Amino acid sequence: MSAGGAEKSVSGAEMKTQVVLSVDIASKVYGAGGPEPVEAVRNLAFSIEPGEIACLIGPSGAGKTTTLRILLGLDHAYTGSVTPDPAEAGIAMVFQEPRLLPWRSVEHNVRLALPRAERGRDLDALFASLGLTPWRTRYPGALSLGMARRVALARALALEPRILILDEPFVSLDDTAAAALRALVVESVTRAGMSVLMVTHNVGEAIEIADRLLLVSARPASLIAAVPLDRPRRERDRSWVESQRAALASRYPGVIAG
Repeated sequence: MSAGGAEKSVSGAEMKTQVVLSVDIASKVYGAGGPEPVEAVRNLAFSIEPGEIACLIGPSGAGKTTTLRILLGLDHAYTGSVTPDPAEAGIAMVFQEPRLLPWRSVEHNVRLALPRAERGRDLDALFASLGLTPWRTRYPGALSLGMARRVALARALALEPRILILDEPFVSLDDTAAAALRALVVESVTRAGMSVLMVTHNVGEAIEIADRLLLVSARPASLIAAVPLDRPRRERDRSWVESQRAALASRYPGVIAG
């Protein structure tokens, strides 16, 4: 029985009539031509649909960070394609670490991410939606990790991207702070109609918010399956999430711990 919907095995590039990002990495090798080349990715193909939240899940060291670098246009030494080109895809990134400038206020940290001509535009609604209005003039040193990650999210959302990429955005937060930030992410991207690709090791949080799980093998990373989660998010209670996680762990023990 599938976890939340019919599972779909994947081989080769997914054929979609309408996608915002199509990824087909045939091979990525570190140290190619050297004495000990390491193949990090092989035949990793998937696409992201409009308005979709997709979560990329795989073992540690599987090549997920390498994949993100390729999607961001930071690594061109691979065989395959990313369409549209990362420079033209409208991608914004939220890293695991907030990476805020400590000598700049919350508001300045967000505005500095914008093109110079847009740095003076009205961001009141954005700050209000993320609960940051009282913190606009504060500095990063006064923020908790959860609040700092809200600022990092605001910095990405201010760019009004078509695709938001999140790298372990809720790690190291307590349950309350993580739940609050997850709700803000879902609310923000749903309101804006943007697509999300999130990398996480937390299968439970992925099942809680994702429309689709992209399960990746151990290195060299390749896509094992795409698992749709069709139950409405408001109906995904703890027992349902855990039942789906257990089913996936049984079916894909090399990807998801039991």
